[in-house]
Amino acid sequence: MDLGIKGLRVVVTAGADGIGREVARTFLREGALVHVCDVDRSALAALATSDPKLKAALCDVSDRNAVTRFIDSAAEALGGLDCLINNAGIAGPTGRVDDIPPEEWDHTLAVNITGQFNCVRAALRHLAKSNNPSIINLSSAAGRLGFPLRTPYAASKWAVVGFTKSLAIELGPLNIRVNAIQPGAVEGDRIRRVFAAKAQVRGVSMQTIADEAMSHASIKEMIAPQQLADMMVFLASPRGRTVSGQAISICGDVQSLA
Repeated sequence: MDLGIKGLRVVVTAGADGIGREVARTFLREGALVHVCDVDRSALAALATSDPKLKAALCDVSDRNAVTRFIDSAAEALGGLDCLINNAGIAGPTGRVDDIPPEEWDHTLAVNITGQFNCVRAALRHLAKSNNPSIINLSSAAGRLGFPLRTPYAASKWAVVGFTKSLAIELGPLNIRVNAIQPGAVEGDRIRRVFAAKAQVRGVSMQTIADEAMSHASIKEMIAPQQLADMMVFLASPRGRTVSGQAISICGDVQSLA
């Protein structure tokens, strides 16, 4: 199916590895022009070898000045900007709220929600010139459910939904649509680290944590990064032109994270 995004100019944050890399590759395969950023120098170096067609730069989304420089340079390199994918995020600490170091709380929110604000703020003037502008923010199933022992992460991902829905109303007059994606447990190293950390805190095996996670879902399988990428491509395409203000779950119908 031709989704009509050939030449679409896309920025993907944290796009050198994991979900972001899969998203960037998918847009590229569909004919889009893609520029990614990442804070991981080694991942960026590997990307330069594996995906030379992807433009890439070093940027920490929690650094407001660095974000502005990156977005401006990416828009110049792409010849404009049509779609911002706010993918950057960190898992944050695992533990009871009174055991979590305050600086780790601060850092989680600085990346996961303030980072999205920084990127939107820098991208807005470029998106306003587009004929098909969109913003897609990464939330999580933890942005609609309680997530014990992961309060900084859950708080930041609930905040993404409020940010998304408010932006959709605010930017609607500019025809900029804004949506959030709420993944469940996505295949990859990150979820394995999360399971391992929670297993350590609770004193159980990592397999126990993984089995519990699957037990709360109607579809008992991990989410493939490609599923997230496919939804984002649709939302950024002209076929998604009236979809805005939505928090779209791709989680296998997870009912609980407890």
